[in-house]
This record gives sequence, structure tokens and C-alpha cells, in this order.
Amino acid sequence: MYELGHFIDGKRVAGTSGRVSNIFNPATGEVQGTVALASDADLAAAVESAKAAQPKWAATNPQRRARVFMKFVQLLNDNMNELAEMLSREHGKTIDDAKGDIVRGLEVCEFVIGIPHLQKSEFTEGAGPGIDMYSIRQPVGIGAGITPFNFPGMIPMWMFAPAIACGNAFILKPSERDPSVPIRLAELMIEAGLPAGILNVVNGDKGAVDAILTHPDIAAVSFVGSTPIARYVYGTAAMNGKRAQCFGGAKNHMIIMPDADLDQAANALIGAGYGSAGERCMAISVAVPVGEETANRLIDKLVPMVESLRIGPYTDEKADMGPVVTKEAEQRIRSLIDSGIEQGAKLVVDGRDFKLQGYENGHFIGGCLFDDVTPDMDIYKTEIFGPVLSVVRARNYEEALSLPMKHEYGNGVAIYTRDGDAARDFASRINIGMVGVNVPIPVPLAYHSFGGWKSSSFGDLNQHGTDSIKFWTRTKTITSRWPSGIKDGAEFSIPTMR
Repeated sequence: MYELGHFIDGKRVAGTSGRVSNIFNPATGEVQGTVALASDADLAAAVESAKAAQPKWAATNPQRRARVFMKFVQLLNDNMNELAEMLSREHGKTIDDAKGDIVRGLEVCEFVIGIPHLQKSEFTEGAGPGIDMYSIRQPVGIGAGITPFNFPGMIPMWMFAPAIACGNAFILKPSERDPSVPIRLAELMIEAGLPAGILNVVNGDKGAVDAILTHPDIAAVSFVGSTPIARYVYGTAAMNGKRAQCFGGAKNHMIIMPDADLDQAANALIGAGYGSAGERCMAISVAVPVGEETANRLIDKLVPMVESLRIGPYTDEKADMGPVVTKEAEQRIRSLIDSGIEQGAKLVVDGRDFKLQGYENGHFIGGCLFDDVTPDMDIYKTEIFGPVLSVVRARNYEEALSLPMKHEYGNGVAIYTRDGDAARDFASRINIGMVGVNVPIPVPLAYHSFGGWKSSSFGDLNQHGTDSIKFWTRTKTITSRWPSGIKDGAEFSIPTMR
């Protein structure tokens, strides 16, 4: 058993609320630790630490801020095995998947090493008679991030790396289900040379979230989670005068055209649908084969692949996927599978009875595959967040295209085809934020921006890439004229450059 508190002013501290939450091992169902749930006083201490440290950090030249991230990237690589084991123990995902989680965050840290260039702005000499005009990007002050359980390494780094590189202080509220990695990341940032107070980690539940959203000294908030909570966070932040970017749920489709390489498409569906037990906002959860022949051939390929998935604890190096994160998550997934059967879908691979010897109390669900799913079913409309793939048969391309177009969510989508014209048409017309062409999980690299459309995203700016620099800074525009260009006497008309 271990106990976690918070990370405030450069060190680990105990909580003051007296409330804790259990940290479970998803593979065994056993409690392995506890984490403190923050009081208002804990958050206030983090904000005061941030306020004291931020002005000096903002005044630090961007090259020196970049050097902290150079060192941090080195430390992430040096401590990769420790971080991955820590992450897998609390989340349940495989070690290889945990390393991928950390690496995708590390890549954003590599991106922000370019902050001396990224934070540059614009200058116009001679914008008017004797007048120069320029803009500068200044940090917002104190930012906050509220992150989910499914990527406890990657998503915190997606948020705090650009925020801190831009000169802000940052308060991270990670998921209480797997809080060890975020605290360890904060320790490594201090080791890399970050001043105390610039990155604070406050663990907690809804009380901590509300305290962040209403605190007058926090200027901007980034959130990733479910759509109902994303709406709540966005609305509450806006009402309290904060800038916000909030990312919600997803129901990602893959269109499989008749000319697609079905072996390639089937392998992509297995990895993208069942990796991390489906607990990814970019997981492919709906396969849309075009034409009956395509659908039948695809099902024939998928069934044995789903049936042969190797499922085990993270300590099993050969496991394809592990358990889901909690008992509550397992029960919710099972309930949705039951609803799919009741509403008329055909469960062609049923993983509900999967049991693993020695791990009978773990939160394991075998891979499930539905056929003949229709858009009115709950398993189609709802983000299941589990190892469940639904096949929706489409008669033609236009019908296939209309499915993700009409869905509430607009996070990611993919098409598998050899036809460049179809792929180009699809990418142009689809109303989804991230599109893959023969790529099953179209998560952009760090120097492009991540974000969905429709009910998958709230706010104008996305995560990482150049959007993140815009989000964590404010533009100030200066118009400058020196005495040699100033006319005698007052000017009463509005200034123009004509």
C-alpha cells in the first residue's frame, strides 16, 4: 500500500481535507494505494505558489525555458521503464502501450523546445507615416489542466508542456484513478531545472474541478473527458471569465471500401479497436464496410482475430490488451453489450465470459464483435470505451459517408481504399476533426494540432501544435510613433494609415 498527496511548490505534500480515494489494481481488483482528494486550501496553496513563481518564469528568456524541456526529454527517456511500469500498474494497459503513452507526450515536449521560434510574433515597419506596428505573445499567467485516466502520461504533457514553455505557471488535476505518473512527471520537471511553483499537481474529484473553474487567479483551463463534463467545464469556465478548451467523447468510424486491402484493414481494426481495451478517445469503435461482399469478407477475417486476442495483466509481455480500469467501467461496458443484443445486433464474438486464472477479480472483458448494428442502437450512439467493435453495413459510399457525418461526435474517422479520388473526396467532405486515409488512428504528430468537431470539442483552439501556443498566450499589439513623425496640434479624427 502506498499513499499519494499532492505536488505543490516543488515537493510532495500531504492533503489537508482528510478525504482519500482508493487506487485499484485493475488486473486483481485489489486496492493498492490511496490518493488524497484536495480541499479548497490545497488548491489555494498551489495557486499561491504559482502566483509567486510565474512572473520570474515569464521573464526568463525563451532559450532558457527551452533548455528545461531539453533536459526533461532526456529524463523521460532515462526513466521510461519506471514510468511505464508505474502507469501500467494503475491503468492496466500493457507495458508497450504505456511506453507509447509516454512517448506521445514526450514528442510534445520536443516540439516546445522550439518555443523561441514558436512564440515570435509580427512586426511592420512603416505601417503609417513614422509609425511601426508589432504584436507580441505574452503568457496568460496561471493555467490549469484536468486530465482523464486513459492517458495519464501523454495528456498531462500535452497540456503543461506548451503552457509552461510559453511562460505560464500550471496546475494539473489528473484523474484520481491513476495519479502516480503525473506526480512523477512533476518531480522530473524540477530535476530538469523548472523552478518550484511553476508546475503543481493537485489530486481530487469534482470539488477540485469546481475550485479550479471558479478560482479568480486561474486564467485558462484545458480539459479532456466525457462530453457532458466537457460541456460543464467549458460553460463554467466561460461564466468565470476563463479561456477554455474542452475535449469530449468520440465514436470513431472506419470506412472500408470494396477496393481496400482487407488484410490491412482487418489488422488496423484489431489494433485500433481493441488496443488499450478500447479505452482511447481515438479508438475505432465502428467499422463500416461498403457492400455486402466487403462486409462478409471483413467479418470472416475479423472473427478469428478477435477470438485469438491475448488478454492478460500488464506483467504478461505477450498480452495484446489488459483489463478495463475499474469495476464500474466493466459493469457499464457489459450493460451496453447486453443492450446491443436486446436491440437486435448480432454478437458474433462474445467476450463477456472471459476469465483469467489467478485474476478472477480483475476487470477483464474479452474482445466483443457486433454485426448488423444500426444507427438507432445504443451501442452505436454511445461511446462504449471498452473492447467492443460494431460493424454497420453500408450499401454504397454515400451511405457510408453519411454515418459519421450524422453522428453526434466528430473526433476521428478513417477510410481504407486504394482509390485516391474517393479518399480525397472523403477527406474534403467529412465533418470530423481528424481524418485518416489508410491510417486507423489519425492522431496528429506534435507539430500539428489535435482536436475534434461537433460534440467532441468545445472551444476555438486545439491541443498541441501551433494552436497550443495561441491558447496559452495572449496577443498584445503595439503601435509606435516617435517625435520626428508627430504633427503639431491635436488630431480629432480617428487615426488612419492613408
